[in-house]
Amino acid sequence: MRNLNTSRCDIIPKAPRTGVSKSTRRSFLKSSAAATATLGTLAIPRSVHADTGDTTLKIGVIGCGGRGGGAAIDALHADADTKVVALGDVFLDRAQKCLANLRSHTEVGNRVVIDDDHVFSGFDAYKNVIDSGVDVVILASTPHFRPKHLAYAVKQGKHCFAEKPIAVDVPGVHSVQETCELAKQRKLSIVSGLCWRYDRGVQATMEKIADGAIGDIVSIESTFNTCTLWHRGDNSDWSRMEYQLRNWYYYTWLSGDHIVEQAVHSMDKTAWLLGDVHPLRAVGLGGRQQRTDKKYGNIFDHHTVFFEYPNNVRVYFTCRQQDNTTIHADELVLGASGQAQITTHQINGKDKWRYRGPKPNMFRVEHEKLFASIRNGDPINNGHYMCNSTLISIMGRMCTYTGKELTWEQVQGSTERLGPEIYEWSDLPEPPVAIPGFTQFS
Repeated sequence: MRNLNTSRCDIIPKAPRTGVSKSTRRSFLKSSAAATATLGTLAIPRSVHADTGDTTLKIGVIGCGGRGGGAAIDALHADADTKVVALGDVFLDRAQKCLANLRSHTEVGNRVVIDDDHVFSGFDAYKNVIDSGVDVVILASTPHFRPKHLAYAVKQGKHCFAEKPIAVDVPGVHSVQETCELAKQRKLSIVSGLCWRYDRGVQATMEKIADGAIGDIVSIESTFNTCTLWHRGDNSDWSRMEYQLRNWYYYTWLSGDHIVEQAVHSMDKTAWLLGDVHPLRAVGLGGRQQRTDKKYGNIFDHHTVFFEYPNNVRVYFTCRQQDNTTIHADELVLGASGQAQITTHQINGKDKWRYRGPKPNMFRVEHEKLFASIRNGDPINNGHYMCNSTLISIMGRMCTYTGKELTWEQVQGSTERLGPEIYEWSDLPEPPVAIPGFTQFS
């Protein structure tokens, strides 16, 4: 399940923010798929630090869980003239475990050159990493903190790899949009962790659809059904803040719920198919059936959302995390003259087709693109689609939590900020579980 749960494409032309015609959408899809398909090779490194002639790019990692460690290894594989020089996590034990794992890696462990005073912990660890002399930061912490971490990194002039999702609430998305505009002005690269944009099979399938293999898109059936994930238990020595942070997945203020943290991949693929525009409105339902114990915080274990896009295109989306159920994650695209399956790379139209070409590791390709853009002086900025797809996911959650039909304009205007005002090791109250029909949109 690595490709589904630990994810992380090249720059996509900015799509219009309003409805587009079918011909415009098809033209966009074709050009964006072609752009992401150009893998290339890294340019010969030129001087990164002009004053010294040093070509080595120094990497800092913020968020030392499995995704942060995996991204660091992918980054080291992606460019031979890199090294990891700093790590940071809110918990020291996690940073130290990550350091040990990186150092022991048989292929790239020799390029993990982290002094003891460059292993940082606490709520300000991200600042310590960013200010430690790094060139590139990998942002893989709990999603709640992503907007703040990205804003500080760009302010300090760092190129970024930002894991998905980029926020858990609408004010957070708006913050990231502002940060991405600043990054453009400062010619800094921001590469998103929405990994399917870098998958060659998905790109090729998108190209076929853009060429008219199934005709105009009528509707999309999008599914991300999987099983229950980890839980890290409890400890009498932990404050309730520590408990919630160590079990962050189960708290909406930290993860955004799994419809945002995990199923953002599905939202991203459907948005990509439709030209990276936004839905007009949505309505949904969801709740908790298996994960009802209080240890599972306040997220749901299933969501279903119906999205209406421009040109009367419908997206029928469902996701769940329940054990002993069928696992399936893909998009079935229904066209006027055929069907396509995106992650299994199949077309059933006038002619049947299935992608059987090369499949470079999409997790590594995104880092290859990032480092090549830095060395070539040609910044990548994935800001539009990573913000748009995250906001669509948040829209879906708002619909299932409230039970209300919501428009895009309503969602864009939300002022709800999730999480405490102050980050401290206190007995943070348990947030309530949403009840559709009673939980209010704000």
